[in-house]
Amino acid sequence: MRQVRAAWLVGGALPVLVVSIAFVITIGPADISVAEVAEVVRAKLGLGTTGVSRITQGIVWELRLPRALLAAICGAGLGVCGAVLQSMLRNPLADPFLLGISAGASTGAVAIAVLGVGAGTIGLAAGAFGGAMVAFALVMGLSALAGGGTSRVILAGVAGSQLFSALTSYIVMTSADAQQTQGVLFWLLGSLAGARWDDVALAGIVCAVGLLLCQSQAGSLDAFAFGRDSAASLGISVARVRGLLLVGTALLTATLVATSGAIGFVGLVLPQAARFLVGTRHRALLPTTAVLGAVLLVWVDALAGTVAAPQEVPVGVVTALVGVPAFAFLLIRRRGMP
Repeated sequence: MRQVRAAWLVGGALPVLVVSIAFVITIGPADISVAEVAEVVRAKLGLGTTGVSRITQGIVWELRLPRALLAAICGAGLGVCGAVLQSMLRNPLADPFLLGISAGASTGAVAIAVLGVGAGTIGLAAGAFGGAMVAFALVMGLSALAGGGTSRVILAGVAGSQLFSALTSYIVMTSADAQQTQGVLFWLLGSLAGARWDDVALAGIVCAVGLLLCQSQAGSLDAFAFGRDSAASLGISVARVRGLLLVGTALLTATLVATSGAIGFVGLVLPQAARFLVGTRHRALLPTTAVLGAVLLVWVDALAGTVAAPQEVPVGVVTALVGVPAFAFLLIRRRGMP
């Protein structure tokens, strides 16, 4: 029954996602209709011609459509990363932001951008991936030295986040000029304003591969809910599966951070909402989380761009305003639990 509900939910949410993307493209100073958006997209895909002005075509195709698509990709990817980490660590408070992965990825990306070690989106993604892996290794090592346990993983993640946030600030303050500092600090709060088609392509490919990888391990993730020993007794290679999924989520997080900055709390809140709707079986949970995350971040980004117009609010600020109350609610619910 849960599987059927998830199928209907995902099937119904996909058209909602398409309509949402088309509608948010019309939001902004330029007066653009949904019909004009559809006409421009058809023409760019070679499915017809358009009488829409070149300026409007540029706004739709070069500015607003890549931004909306990247928002959907980031929402889906971050939500799935959170669901996977929560299952493997058996802690509903785990997500890439709280475990220091996002902070480490930000440090790696900023080092590339500010110190000039590399260039372009690929270079940023490589730096972000390196930073994410170092941060995650540090967090897991620290939690192991502290005796293990999910609560110690979260505490180690908080410490790791603070460390890498401090390193990022140090790099920016000592190596960046005033213009770079302003741009990097805005980006670190999460911004989709500079989305380009190469960002969409890179994030889309990595996100699709990551989602397929996680979905292929849905049965193993179900087994992890009962603990490592129970999973091993079912014939699951615990070390291999954990390593594969941890590297996959780190790579996905790093890519999303490189293209959009550190957007927090999406991976914390969305899996909880998906579990409420379709239960804990990951074959239904992961696609539901992905599509809910995509729809949510498309609208959050639209809100971030208009709530203080003409000034733009970083999307990470809006997700934090929503995520912090949700985080507090989860903490209260877990009162008395180990």
